Amino acid sequence: MKRSRATRLSRILALPLTVAALCAQALTASAAPAATDPIRPLVATGHGRLAGQLHDRAEEFLGVPYAAPPVGDLRFRPPRQPAWWSGTREATHQAPACTQFSPFGLKDPRATSEDCLYLDVYRPRDTRPGDRLPVLFWMHGGAYSQGTGTQFGGRTMADLTGSVVVSINYRLGQLGYLAVPELTRDNALGSGSYGLMDQIAALGWTRDNIRAFGGDPGNVTVWGQSAGSGSVCAMLASPKAAGLFSHAILQSGPCTLIAAPSATRQADEDRAYAAEAGCPDAATSASCLRKLSPAGLVAAARTHPTPGPAFGDGLVPAQPSRAIASGAWNKVPTMIGSTRAESRFFVAITQPRLTAQEYTDQITTAYGPAAPQVLAHYPLSGYPSPHEAMSALLTDSTFACQTFATARTFAAQVPTYVYEFDDPDSPTLAGAQMPGLDMANAHSAELAYLHDFTMGDRPLTATQAAFADRMKLRWGAFARTGNPNAPGETRWPTASPRHTTLVLNPQNTHTSTTFAADHQCGFWSGLRTLDPRPHS
Repeated sequence: MKRSRATRLSRILALPLTVAALCAQALTASAAPAATDPIRPLVATGHGRLAGQLHDRAEEFLGVPYAAPPVGDLRFRPPRQPAWWSGTREATHQAPACTQFSPFGLKDPRATSEDCLYLDVYRPRDTRPGDRLPVLFWMHGGAYSQGTGTQFGGRTMADLTGSVVVSINYRLGQLGYLAVPELTRDNALGSGSYGLMDQIAALGWTRDNIRAFGGDPGNVTVWGQSAGSGSVCAMLASPKAAGLFSHAILQSGPCTLIAAPSATRQADEDRAYAAEAGCPDAATSASCLRKLSPAGLVAAARTHPTPGPAFGDGLVPAQPSRAIASGAWNKVPTMIGSTRAESRFFVAITQPRLTAQEYTDQITTAYGPAAPQVLAHYPLSGYPSPHEAMSALLTDSTFACQTFATARTFAAQVPTYVYEFDDPDSPTLAGAQMPGLDMANAHSAELAYLHDFTMGDRPLTATQAAFADRMKLRWGAFARTGNPNAPGETRWPTASPRHTTLVLNPQNTHTSTTFAADHQCGFWSGLRTLDPRPHS
């Protein structure tokens, strides 16, 4: 019983990773710009012409290939250049999501394909080449195993902030992250982080083509949430991403929380995955894995969680959090934050009926001699339910305090802005509502406020929609200048020297210097019996 309880808690601690969410030659501004009419906006990219569409007050170009389909012999290889096309390609329908390795995350799970390396571009109406608008480059979350960029429309952000928004798909699960040596020796980087290679390839495509859409290739902000934020961490530490972006936004994925595995350790674990998939022979495993059906690869992953990007190879030489702490990283202004009650989501979907006895037993088993201290800091009597007690404990020990730690490291080196999202009536993800449980401010709560998001459980109210617009203006200001202060809004100071946080609340957005105290970060930094960060 104790082992099962400890295993259950360890899985909750790892859920931010296990549930949760390179380049073409371009036509430059000196090339002849494509004509644009008010009904069918046209753009000439480095691989051919695109016809987009007007949608609301923005123009969108959907399903744009940024790499060749990673299928057949290109499976488990770095992304290749997309093919040129003749004539004008229709860019009015989104591409399928990448093959999903987790059942949670898509309203239509059938709309998936291994041929998925496409992106969507959104821009303000009547934008022209040479406008040099700031670019927001979005990477979705989903524990590196599920999700899609097509759920995150950028029309409102583009129109409201005068930005170009790029939202991408990238390979997921073991299709995106598999460090079997027989595969990694096939590329010069010695890396199995194909999903990260995809993201960097999409950044390269953006650098080479975004001027044709009216964007500024010299002013690109990498932006991600959950595993997407972990991808930002990896990009900050990757020499291959150097010079491709000028600012970084990290939402609910601090670099000290999302600990990348070493390439050596991951290779051992991935050999076990290959054997589970039916490819145990090292001499033939590469060809065997490339011939398996996507369904077979997904089935073998049920007992092998997706690790995400590894470190210790030519793509990410060092653990991202350590690289950043050492100063050896792609230094840019950063914005980082979390939601007020991140772990409500993870506890609810794993233990929706957690009892008081189970709470106490799990803490006792997991924390051993330190359990009395933990229970004293998070007593059941201090919370309305065991769900709330466990949620507070895990929110503080993982997301909040690791956000604080990452922000401190950033702030010592670059301009850094820290936020906490706090709307006590926020919607949650569709399919994650739990009767009787408060899910406000849970993991992913802020997504509906920043995107034309298709996975919220209900629409925003008028008050929330107005608040969402103010949030977008801040994100847009940061993308434009590296400073998220917007006219008429509460001043947002940098994090240092007082570690100031901006609390984003629809009724009372305000600054605070008590974030660490609110989340008991002093207690967690002093607790050495169990490191609360997930390591898988």
